[in-house]
Amino acid sequence: MPTIGVLSTGVYLPETYETAEEIAAKSGIPQDVIEKKLGITRKPIPGSADHTCQMGINAAKKAIAKAGIDPLSIDLVIYIGEEHKEYPLWTAAIKLQQEVGAENAWAFDVAMRCGTTVMALKVAKDMMIADSSITTVLLAGGYRNGDFIDYENPRTRFMYNLGAGGGALLLQKGIEKNQVLETTIMTDGSFSEDVVVVAGGTKEPITAEAIENKRNMLDVLDPKGMKLRLEEKSMKNFLKVIRSSLEKSGYTEDDIDYLGILHMKKSAHDFVLNELGLSDNQSIYLNEYGHIGQIDQILSLELAEKSGKIKAGDIIVLVSAGIGYAWGATTIKWGE
Repeated sequence: MPTIGVLSTGVYLPETYETAEEIAAKSGIPQDVIEKKLGITRKPIPGSADHTCQMGINAAKKAIAKAGIDPLSIDLVIYIGEEHKEYPLWTAAIKLQQEVGAENAWAFDVAMRCGTTVMALKVAKDMMIADSSITTVLLAGGYRNGDFIDYENPRTRFMYNLGAGGGALLLQKGIEKNQVLETTIMTDGSFSEDVVVVAGGTKEPITAEAIENKRNMLDVLDPKGMKLRLEEKSMKNFLKVIRSSLEKSGYTEDDIDYLGILHMKKSAHDFVLNELGLSDNQSIYLNEYGHIGQIDQILSLELAEKSGKIKAGDIIVLVSAGIGYAWGATTIKWGE
């Protein structure tokens, strides 16, 4: 079986930020709770030119430049950003393909909310193994679901960390470095309608009245039920996909050198590290970035590389959880 490796990463972050102080003023939650419990000191928010696919394009160009490859050598482009983008009913991957010069590729979008990057790593790897014509794949996209957050709605308090940014990964078949090993994904449909934007779909078309009542913003329809079900399943499934990904890759949790984990409240982050026997130095808490959806894993990986937290031979696990609910983890063996 051919090896699949990460050739390069790219991250784009807006220049504008929202601070914990500003979130506190909008939400009525004390600043120290925002900083210490929700784990947000600041987060990037989109500027006037920071559209969703465009942020993915910006990140993709960085990844291509870092890898030093000709974009014409890219065989496939997979858009991993959010469905909230420049236009509805639009295939963003085709725009991204054009803008980065990948004219010899073909392109499509995938979506699994904040689990999209991990899921797309599996899709891309499986396609590269199955199809001899696919050697180089670009995964890229943007995220700005913070546009749907109403700070006056306490039911969405756990999503006050939503930020904005873009991320990209270049994968290549046959290289021996940064090998993408095995992925495990779990989904649970009992959560499928817990967190939604009520208005704007076929059930409730967008109207002036819906906007006035903020039904075009993210909401939690059954907060008590969701909390009970998440307490029962979420952390258990989170750890399960990590351990399963490692086991399928021939490793155990004792082998983890770095965990690329999404942003979550600080107590949950610490719980995961403690359960896996990891130190704070074996991960990065994204309190200065908030939660940029499926971009978190790419951001964490790039920050770890720049800060020297990962080295050749390290076992890295990228882990995600997405509304719906989905949990996913991918194991990577870093370096040559």
